[in-house]
Amino acid sequence: MTTAKWMWRWALSLLLLVVAVVAAEKPHGYHREICQYRKGKHIQPMSVYHTRLLALREQMQIRASLQGPEINGYILPSMDEHQNLEVASRDQRLRYLSGYSGVRAFAAITHHGAAIWVENRYAQQADGELECDWEIYLTGGNVTVAEWLGSHVHLDKRVGADPHLMPHALWLQWERELEERFLKLVKINNNLVDLIWGDERPDTPKGQVIKVHKRDFAGEKWQDKVRELRKRLAHLGCDAMVVTSLTEIAYLLNIRGSDIPYTPVVKSYAIVSQDDIFFYVDHNKFSLEIDYHLRTDCFNEVCVKIKEYNQIWSDIRTYAQIWKRVLVAAPCVQDLGASEAIYSSMPGKIVVWEISPIIFMRAQKNSVEQAGMRRAHVRDGAAICEAMSNMETRFNTEQWTEEKIKYEVELWRLSQKHAKGLSLRTVVAYGEHSALPYYISSNVTNIEVSDQSLLVIESGGQYLEGTTDVSRTFIFGEPTQEMKKAYTNVLAGILHLAQLKFPSDLKPSEVDALVRSMVWQDMTDYPQATGHGIGTYGSVEEPPIAVAYGQNSSFHFKEGYFFSSGECAHLYPIQFSSLNLFLYSPESGYYKRNDFGVRLKNVLEVVDTGHTHPSGAHFLAFQDVTMVPYEPKLIDSTLLSAVEKRLLNEYNAKIRNVVGDELKQLGNMRAFYWMMNKTRHIREYLPEDEYRTATAGGGGHQTHALLVALLFAVTLMASIIPVPANC
Repeated sequence: MTTAKWMWRWALSLLLLVVAVVAAEKPHGYHREICQYRKGKHIQPMSVYHTRLLALREQMQIRASLQGPEINGYILPSMDEHQNLEVASRDQRLRYLSGYSGVRAFAAITHHGAAIWVENRYAQQADGELECDWEIYLTGGNVTVAEWLGSHVHLDKRVGADPHLMPHALWLQWERELEERFLKLVKINNNLVDLIWGDERPDTPKGQVIKVHKRDFAGEKWQDKVRELRKRLAHLGCDAMVVTSLTEIAYLLNIRGSDIPYTPVVKSYAIVSQDDIFFYVDHNKFSLEIDYHLRTDCFNEVCVKIKEYNQIWSDIRTYAQIWKRVLVAAPCVQDLGASEAIYSSMPGKIVVWEISPIIFMRAQKNSVEQAGMRRAHVRDGAAICEAMSNMETRFNTEQWTEEKIKYEVELWRLSQKHAKGLSLRTVVAYGEHSALPYYISSNVTNIEVSDQSLLVIESGGQYLEGTTDVSRTFIFGEPTQEMKKAYTNVLAGILHLAQLKFPSDLKPSEVDALVRSMVWQDMTDYPQATGHGIGTYGSVEEPPIAVAYGQNSSFHFKEGYFFSSGECAHLYPIQFSSLNLFLYSPESGYYKRNDFGVRLKNVLEVVDTGHTHPSGAHFLAFQDVTMVPYEPKLIDSTLLSAVEKRLLNEYNAKIRNVVGDELKQLGNMRAFYWMMNKTRHIREYLPEDEYRTATAGGGGHQTHALLVALLFAVTLMASIIPVPANC
């Protein structure tokens, strides 16, 4: 064989080896059974989503090249310019491109591949909605976006992303991770999805007028909030602050809107300096009421100057020449901070990257807000009682599905006085779906509900007085003993959390350890956080509080804080992954794989006990705000201590008092009697014979005799053994 042939064979072998290594290193995502036998085929015969994917790849070559060489990869988040997780229809770019209708997702597209990262709870939904062009990966799993791009894009190539949609902290992280794989992350200011969306992109809905959040509900004037913010900015040595969070703007100016789902906010920006307040918003959303409220006709430091939404970019460049130090929001728990576009729009030397002071101002509710939150939860409790009593009455005469129950719960909640919408996507999970800790119900996953298993409902509402978030587990038939034991154990954890007392200098992560101690005794744990902050007629997840022992947080509870809590345990091993700040989603429950699940969640208020710790810190306590009955059919009272029974009875008595009055005012006696039945008093102490039967299964006499004999033996030995002189 000639030398040339040997060289050719050697090169071919080397090439095959390289191809094999690359193929072996390519990551594999969520197993998509629907795509196993239809590679190259589409779920829809004429797939519009496949066409859009091809159009995006074309834009990666053509339009992006106007700003430099073509890009070989493109990252697309499901968020909008303000890093909201739920977005308006015109900002649902990922849904338009792929068909995926969930939230908390990121997509990566190359010339020959497409992948999406979703939370575990959305995986089943994504599998049903996405074409087989898409690979599915789990957030926090073994494959990151950077790793996937590194295996699909050649070295020294460019990966593009829209900096308006990316938090600055996440941009830095991905820039570093891609650089480690010899790839460069570049800014593509013209969003490629918007270019292919074109005229089909929905317009901003007409008639979405900004509403004034009256002082009767807000508790203080917006001018006082601005003065407090300016004091805090001066303390930080800042001349101004660029406010990008919609919930912070809504709080600061005492306004509300309906621009995004589940959170009553207005799509806008704000700049607050020591002398000016600029409000960047669509002028069509204004009314005479808002003009008067914000004092737009004057020109002093407590008058708001209204500008068009997109004018902020030119104003930042102008004022950046005057400002010496300007605060740009850094991430804080659920809040993702300002976008890369905002951060990079001004010289880095003048940027102060700090957590927004508004977060801490908003977290500690004033007395009016505290009373409002309690009132909102009474109305919400009445709504759940009305919905469930109505369903139980009709259960045996109609066919029920998860989606039908979801509609029923939402209908009754929205019919309450001062109800303004939902605070989160309603989750209805039945049977084996309830055993999925991250399940989200949808038309794709909808199943029939019967009386054979447990039904989990997680929901919440927005009221003028406050925001609610509650999870309850129900059963329409008779539970098994295993179900009752699981439910009772979770309930015991909730009851203990509600009566917890602790010094004010204790970190939330340390509070979490106290709560988890009961679970850790069984050598198990749960991956979700125990709780998170909640707003008043605002966001259902609000920083700075996150009750999660894995988070290194320096924040502390204060009187007037509200947070949503849950207790959970698992029957199967859990693989923990690194906590991603931008995908924080606390849940609660007890989950038995492929069988049933239990989920309970309450909103708690932090109150001052009036007592002082030896260190000087105040003792704080939690107080239940949620007023929704537990399911008595699922409670095994023999598994509860006398203290736990007393706590449950006190909680039920409070519901009978406040929710009972509300239901009687509404004239809904069916719901009233349903509530009274669910909150009936349980005996805190059992008679001796019942207690022995319950705890020893009828063998109480033998156990008692054994204990007496043991006590006698110990007493006898103590009288025989001499006591040492030094005792």
